[in-house]
Amino acid sequence: MPTIETRLATLGIKVPTAAAPIANYLGFVRSGNLFFVSGQLPYVEGRVLHPGIVDATVTSEQAKAAAKQCAINIIAQLKLALDGDLERVERIVKITGFVAATPEFAGHPAIINGASDLFAEVFGDRGKHARAAVGVASLPLGAAVEVEAIVEII
Repeated sequence: MPTIETRLATLGIKVPTAAAPIANYLGFVRSGNLFFVSGQLPYVEGRVLHPGIVDATVTSEQAKAAAKQCAINIIAQLKLALDGDLERVERIVKITGFVAATPEFAGHPAIINGASDLFAEVFGDRGKHARAAVGVASLPLGAAVEVEAIVEII
């Protein structure tokens, strides 16, 4: 069975260094066997990927790519929390995805599939999770998408 690192490499994903919090909070908190990963923006090399409002200045495909990047950034936080050992991830329990979109936009679940699909590809059955996809008026730093996660570890 391939390792998480092997799956990431096969997918061409290089996990970045975990982003430091931009305000008075922690990137993750552990409580028992659960890690609560703070909302991650779609940062790539210090910039927000596809900033704007979905269905106005950002396409659904761009937003889905941003959600995928949020998931990669969640994996970065997990890697930091677990001293690099992603095999300790027992299950992605739940994610919540926030989509900055126009009031008439109703495709939030399809956008957050960018994150959900990546977790399933990387972690297999351990990546299948409960989730919520929520529309909002705006997000920090003008991001189109933000994703947070609850993860069980061993």
